[in-house]
Amino acid sequence: MVLFILQETPVGYALLKAKSSKILKPNGFSGEDETAEGICSLLKLKDFHKFDSAATALEQVAALVEGKVTPRLSSLLESIKDEKKASLAVADPKLANAINKLPQLSLNLISDSTTTDLYRSIRNHLPSLIPGLLPEDISTMSLGLSHSLSRHKLKFSPDKVDTMIVQAISLLDDLDKELNTYAMRVKEWYGWHFPEMGRILNDNLAYARVIRSMGMRTNAAKTDLSEILPEEIETAVKAAAEVSMGTEITSDDLDNIQSLAEQVIEFTEYRALLSGYLSARMAAIAPNLTALVGDLVGARLIAHAGSLMNLAKSPASTVQILGAEKALFRALKTKHDTPKYGLLYHASLVGQATGKNKGKIARMLATKATLGLRVDALADWSAEGEGKGDDVTEEERSALGVANRWKIERRLANLEGRPLRSKGVNIAPNGIPVTPGKWEVKEARKYNPDADGLDGDEPATGIPTKKNSRTERQSEVKMTDAVEEEAEPEDEKASEEDSSEGGDDDPKAHGPSKANGTAKVNAPESDSESEDSAGEPDLTPPPPQDKKGLKEALKKEKREQKLALLEQRSQRKIQKAKLAQKPEQKEKKDKRAEPTERQDKEDERRLRELAKAAGLPISRYKRKLERGEIKFDTDGKPEAISKKEIKKARKAAEKAEAAAKAQASVKKEKVREVEVEANGPSSSSKKRKRDVEDTNIAQKPEKKKAEKAKNADEGHAKKRKRDDDGAEEVDKPEKKKKKSKKSKA
Repeated sequence: MVLFILQETPVGYALLKAKSSKILKPNGFSGEDETAEGICSLLKLKDFHKFDSAATALEQVAALVEGKVTPRLSSLLESIKDEKKASLAVADPKLANAINKLPQLSLNLISDSTTTDLYRSIRNHLPSLIPGLLPEDISTMSLGLSHSLSRHKLKFSPDKVDTMIVQAISLLDDLDKELNTYAMRVKEWYGWHFPEMGRILNDNLAYARVIRSMGMRTNAAKTDLSEILPEEIETAVKAAAEVSMGTEITSDDLDNIQSLAEQVIEFTEYRALLSGYLSARMAAIAPNLTALVGDLVGARLIAHAGSLMNLAKSPASTVQILGAEKALFRALKTKHDTPKYGLLYHASLVGQATGKNKGKIARMLATKATLGLRVDALADWSAEGEGKGDDVTEEERSALGVANRWKIERRLANLEGRPLRSKGVNIAPNGIPVTPGKWEVKEARKYNPDADGLDGDEPATGIPTKKNSRTERQSEVKMTDAVEEEAEPEDEKASEEDSSEGGDDDPKAHGPSKANGTAKVNAPESDSESEDSAGEPDLTPPPPQDKKGLKEALKKEKREQKLALLEQRSQRKIQKAKLAQKPEQKEKKDKRAEPTERQDKEDERRLRELAKAAGLPISRYKRKLERGEIKFDTDGKPEAISKKEIKKARKAAEKAEAAAKAQASVKKEKVREVEVEANGPSSSSKKRKRDVEDTNIAQKPEKKKAEKAKNADEGHAKKRKRDDDGAEEVDKPEKKKKKSKKSKA
């Protein structure tokens, strides 16, 4: 039988042929493997396939580690396929199984412990077996290949490092906290010098830039702020600087404030850069997750899980409540409802949903996000995996996430009753596909001079009135619409009458003009129109006061009545809605009380079974159980203790106590006798006193019993006397009646 040995080296594959197969037996070498000449006399090189490059060597060794047969190795083994009754020694059992599955080979594979000594000798004398191979080259190649293989096992890729995402999102959160603290400090510090600017500007970056460019408020008129602020805000800042009531500061104070403002600007710019870096990294590492939940929420999920692979291993239920662990365990401890969402609450798709639909959309989003995560973490887009190599585009990588997001948007539209949006539209949390700008400058509220003419009960124009609830807002809108619709025909009639009475007078003074055959409803003039018309003299003639005033008063009364009716209707609707909510709350309470009721029923059923087994009614069984008069066998069967047994136990306990007292008294007497003998006659008086005391103590319970018996007898005698007195009193009127009857007779 011919024996071949397969040897894997950092340089290539070597196929050795043994002179005889006896070398696999114990002591088969007979000392010849200790020298290079001896091993060369036993083994000869049959074939050698050298690796072309380091990349080829890494590819071949990685396949060998996984137990795969590469085309290069199979071509080497084809050289011995014609050998009959040949054996092949392989060091790795997994590789031996893979070679055994090749159809073109019919070899007897050996991969057990008998080849250990053989491979040790081959490794020691490998340069002498392969001509042209130096020991220094083997060591260098082994070191380089081991490093390459370690990187390959770790799948090291600078484009797919989720550690950078974890660090970036943590730094972004820290930057937000520091930036808010610094911006608040700048506004508070500079506010002592120019307090009005904080009410005009609401953006921290614009505020810091204005401080850096303007400095003192006295320089506001000379400073050009057009690159920082819009024109109307710039004029408002300059006008406020001229009449500012802030304190004066020194140049040193201003230098410190400007340095802090410079840091706010630098932090804001760096935060923008970091946000862009995070978005790009998330698009490279987890494109499907980013398409579903966004880059910030996705990065927080990865950071919370520790890595992308850990997050991909988690089920959808875990991803859904990730970030709400404290609420989950509190709900489990208190047996309340568990949370429906954690970090996913900040996703735009969950933000669009309302009420109960939030939980449904969060569950669906978690499911789709889990699928996208597994594709992001485990998909292989290389030439060996999908076969596309570097030609794969970002759209192909994120195709699954985009398709799933479209499905969730359609589901959300069906639940909310909204119209379906197109496939490529990104929906904001408020339902409008508009991306907000970086920062927005809003002007502060100004003084309203028109509020001076109010009666005092009306709300100010600058302050919006708060509504209590959504139902009240809807009812008020419906009320105003109904009043306007009903008021239109009345206004048209009034305008026709006024125009007919007025004749050739100015139409502005008497009523609305009819343009293009349509009548316009009277509306209150705006503030701007009233301000413009305030400076001009009113040349129109005064309207008639008799008929027109009466008509207007009637209109007001009708409107007030209709408003009152509509308010009553709205209040009734609100009450009906509250009454409709009460059964739902009752159902919830009943559901919560169901487990306790079940437990009570189960306990009652068990008590009945035990009472039946003991042969007692359930009420008596409960009383005996409370007194401790029920005992259980080894099988758990209850037995009732009878009164006789209880009396016997009490008597036995009393006898035991009496015996213990008697023994104690005997011991005392013996001790006293010993003391008397030891002390002589002088202690006889003491002994008498002790005997008297002992007799008194012994007679005390007997005296008490006698007193109790005497008191009981006295009580019985008194009771009998009372009963006799009562009987006599009852008999007296009967005797009188009899005497009267006799006298009459």
